Amino acid sequence: MTSQPSSGKGRGRNLSIDEYNVYDDAKTYYTTEDRHHNHRAGARTRTYSQNSLFKQFERLGLQKEPYRRGSHDESTIPQSRRFLIQVEPTLQSLQSQEDTDGNMQITIEDNGPKVLSLRTAASNGYNRFDIRGTYMLSNLLQELYLAKEYGRKQIILDEARLNENPVNRLSRLIKDHFWEGLTRRIDASSIEIAARDPKDWTDDPRPRIYIPRGAPEQHEYYTKVALDRPELRLDVQYLPEKITPEIVRDMNAKPGLLAVDMEEVVDPKTGEKTLRGRPFVVPGGRFNELYGWDSYMESLGLLVNDRVDLAKAMVQNFCFCIKHYGKILNATRSYYLCRSQPPFLTDMTLRVYDKIKHEPGALEFLRQSLLAAIKEYYSVWTAEPRLDPVTGLSRYRPEGLGVPPETEAGHFIHILEPYAKKHNMSFDEFVYAYNHGEIKEPTLDDYFMHDRAVRESGHDTTYRFEGICADLATIDLNSLLFKYETDIARTIRNVFHDKFEVPDDWLATNNPAASKLETSAMWDRRAKRRKLAIDKYLWNEEAGMYFDYNTATRKQCNYESATTFWALWAGVSNPKQAAAMVTKALPKLEAFGGLLSGTKESRGEIGLERPNRQWDYPYGWAPQQILAWTGLYRYGFNEEAERLAYKWLFMITKAFVDFNGVVVEKYDVTRPIDPHRVDAEYGNQGLDFKGVAKEGFGWVNASYVYGLQIVNAHMRRALGTLTPYETFMKAVEENRNKALSELV
Repeated sequence: MTSQPSSGKGRGRNLSIDEYNVYDDAKTYYTTEDRHHNHRAGARTRTYSQNSLFKQFERLGLQKEPYRRGSHDESTIPQSRRFLIQVEPTLQSLQSQEDTDGNMQITIEDNGPKVLSLRTAASNGYNRFDIRGTYMLSNLLQELYLAKEYGRKQIILDEARLNENPVNRLSRLIKDHFWEGLTRRIDASSIEIAARDPKDWTDDPRPRIYIPRGAPEQHEYYTKVALDRPELRLDVQYLPEKITPEIVRDMNAKPGLLAVDMEEVVDPKTGEKTLRGRPFVVPGGRFNELYGWDSYMESLGLLVNDRVDLAKAMVQNFCFCIKHYGKILNATRSYYLCRSQPPFLTDMTLRVYDKIKHEPGALEFLRQSLLAAIKEYYSVWTAEPRLDPVTGLSRYRPEGLGVPPETEAGHFIHILEPYAKKHNMSFDEFVYAYNHGEIKEPTLDDYFMHDRAVRESGHDTTYRFEGICADLATIDLNSLLFKYETDIARTIRNVFHDKFEVPDDWLATNNPAASKLETSAMWDRRAKRRKLAIDKYLWNEEAGMYFDYNTATRKQCNYESATTFWALWAGVSNPKQAAAMVTKALPKLEAFGGLLSGTKESRGEIGLERPNRQWDYPYGWAPQQILAWTGLYRYGFNEEAERLAYKWLFMITKAFVDFNGVVVEKYDVTRPIDPHRVDAEYGNQGLDFKGVAKEGFGWVNASYVYGLQIVNAHMRRALGTLTPYETFMKAVEENRNKALSELV
């Protein structure tokens, strides 16, 4: 069977317009010249689509349309109506008529007539056809923006791109566009933008990059870039060999980007060897640095979309960070050097390795990644100050001094102003004096220790952690470390013949437990000890869920959080505990659009003095959904996993259809109509686009394509028709009852 052509490039003949894939990515679709010439002007007056009209007539039992012979690739290339469009005039008339609120998007909130007449290509523009409804009109707006971006004045546009099944359209955009829009490389091609920090608070903001001492080749590379392009004013600095909170504080006077991994390549222009940045995916369009746990979540989607290369490169970037900075950082900026994020490296590594294990170099990739994970485990998570020696459990508890400099101006004014008045100083004078230890305020020290811990947890911010985070042995962190222990044990046993040597340059010198020869038994024992401690301190039999444990007060907390399901993802729970969570915890945390971050009762009342926090009720986040689905599946609760995934995917798809293709960072999972509207600090990333969304948001993109692997085929079809979960289940039940009655 002949394969479906994807574009007209690189072929020995011009393709017929019917042979092009109407769902090509935008670049291919709008830069293929031949497809936008109207070869068929006036040649055909009627078009019967085997895949649409004929089947509709047949289903309704009406007179059948003439049956047109299907081509071999008919199923993937619908032969539908095409429009002959002048891009700029059509765009202007569409916006003036339909974008009534002037935000360069067409949504259900616009009050236009919701219909636009377009000229058909088959009639050479003589006949017209009406495009109706928010979804088709907003897709038309997006396609016109893209056509204009690629320099087209006139296009022949397939109707199939306007009425495309929304699940297919969003999946396609994620695969073909969003990942590309979120991919970054740090090298000469991007350093001007990437090294300039939008948060730079200094009097002389300029691009600056810090290079670790162990990467002299990068220092040489960037120094040459700075000399060759003096107009950049690129400041290239070696990072101090020993990183301390005092050094990081003093570096805040010159904030900069931290170097990540580079690979040696041959410059095609000069034929000389040079360096090129190893790519990574950022959370949202405004970011240019490598982030921590966002990257793991994104990798799950990348692997579904066969972008193993990108997922692998992100693991390699993490290994570079652990080797040179001691940890996977919150993000690769100088002010994050003391702060990590939730650790997922072993699972990320093993998922990539599973895809590449038959390729050359795969075993060395696994070895290097395992060395990095072991070092991180010893030097970060099971060492002071994060380890609680009494329980043996770990806490988010990063080092640091003073006020986090990367926060928005004025973020801490309400906290700091009373202290400035107390010391009879201006706000700026007090902040400087406090940061540099000239003024001692133990209460403030505690406040900022907990604030830094919240940011390290990835859950910034939530009332679950307010004022106590650094003291909490959380179920999320300890589930992740249990997963490290079991992953490392299994890999040493199954891949490295139960002996894994650690060279000196990977040895964690700050932890006496670190060994030059690791065996699976050592890691099995650690996992067993951690599970016993989790059961003792974090599990609550009566509530049927896990809670955080306060290592200062020696009491279990009572905030009901979706992170209880991380224990299922990691395999910490026994079957009885898993069943209890499904029976008792899940009903409290399930909402219209999937899992809530926490319960309304745990959040408490909110108002002017106590505003919403974004990691509390009523918000839902992609990582909580992904880990819960995977965990429920692991324990055989397939129906629950499918239900939660369906609800999350439905909510995203509905907002995508009704609001001009929007995909955002987080959702209010209690709002059926406009869940992307979030009333919490930091707002919502992914809303601010003109005409067409280019990136979505990293971990939501991943949750969408990953979630489609969780739901069954019937569910996927129902999502494409925007069928709410209750309606879908009612139909399933009716079909089941009908089938049973026919058996009787």
